[in-house]
Amino acid sequence: MPDNHLIFEESRDGCRALAQWPGASNKPCDIPAHLLRTKAPALPEVSELQVTRHYTNLSRKNFSIDTHFYPLGSCTMKLNPRAAHAFASLAGFLNHHPLSLEEHSQGLLACLYELQSMLADITGMPGVALSPMAGAQGEFAG
Repeated sequence: MPDNHLIFEESRDGCRALAQWPGASNKPCDIPAHLLRTKAPALPEVSELQVTRHYTNLSRKNFSIDTHFYPLGSCTMKLNPRAAHAFASLAGFLNHHPLSLEEHSQGLLACLYELQSMLADITGMPGVALSPMAGAQGEFAG
């Protein structure tokens, strides 16, 4: 029978995954003061290994195209190379908040504009949209 315990049940005072602890930052904070936390979140105190094992075990309950056949039409299942996920996970993309100030978004907007221009040139189309469509894109974007 699979283990269905909560990660909070493994929590021990003072146990921390320090490798993932965010460092100090001098970046300006765009979050209004009234929306900032006033106390630390109630997170489980566990090691990085415990977190990895716990969520890896939970992930085995999910269906995965890496481990099972998923016979949907070609409109849904596309190859998303792992390398693309590495680039999409760069801090400038991954940590960018949609409500960030305009001046903090210029690098990201430039990348998106250049991508649109390249895709239009490659396809010979007058323009392209980067908004998610149906199928896997829509599911991923929520």
